[in-house]
Amino acid sequence: MPVRVQIQDFDLTAEVAALRAGRPHVGAVACFVGTVRDLNQGTGVSSMTLEHYPGMTEKALEAIVAQARARWTLDDVLVVHRVGELAPLDQIVLVAVTSAHRGEALAACEFVIDWLKTQAPFWKKEVTPEGARWVDAREADDAAAARWGEPPASRTD
Repeated sequence: MPVRVQIQDFDLTAEVAALRAGRPHVGAVACFVGTVRDLNQGTGVSSMTLEHYPGMTEKALEAIVAQARARWTLDDVLVVHRVGELAPLDQIVLVAVTSAHRGEALAACEFVIDWLKTQAPFWKKEVTPEGARWVDAREADDAAAARWGEPPASRTD
């Protein structure tokens, strides 16, 4: 269950190839790539800085992945989340899920990104023409996560 928080960009093709390597039983790969938009809440965005709490963030992501693995029969799950200053069009996050069948891969991928958006300790600050502002949680993200039930328990080990 690879989970990485990093400053550097990721290569989607290379990440998926590594996830599938030597696994002929994998019949489905579902991926989500989140990117920086140049507009949020009706205002232009020139950059976004993502901050996290090292150690705590990785544990939260690992707990989300563990919950997905408990709900669906999966081969593997990869989460790569970037931190630092990013510009519009930059990749922020990759969630990739492999399984024997598409239904499980698609559902698990959606579950992981929904919970990541609401439960992982990341903080976003956008730079707009009016100045810098912290980005609040969105009700739509909370609603998406709520349909999966209770949040995954955080791991303490």
